[in-house]
Amino acid sequence: QVEFVESGGGLVQAGGSLRLSCGSAGSDFDINFMAWYRQGPENQRELVASMTSGGIVYYLDSVQGRFTISRDNAKNTFYLTMNNLKSEDTAVYYCHANVRMKNTGRIARSWGQGTQVTVSS
Repeated sequence: QVEFVESGGGLVQAGGSLRLSCGSAGSDFDINFMAWYRQGPENQRELVASMTSGGIVYYLDSVQGRFTISRDNAKNTFYLTMNNLKSEDTAVYYCHANVRMKNTGRIARSWGQGTQVTVSS
């Protein structure tokens, strides 16, 4: 089982910035796919940004140009940098990763525990 832990959420004023991190202590896998989702108080969970191992990225239209997904392969960690935050970005943010185990080739999926991002207007 591969566990990813999130950090970096908090309270920020509109127009401010935050960086979320999603990392794992393990190193016996390669990350094939990574993503950030969010779920607001009255909304379904939605995909905010994703990146494949080949570097193909996707962004939700409403965050395009403001959010950036990135990774640090050496640390098995990926990030979501959020700039010019708006009140509608308020949500619990979850990271998600698909990994391939190096020894068996087995695919494992992991979700972070969620971190609250609150943007005050």
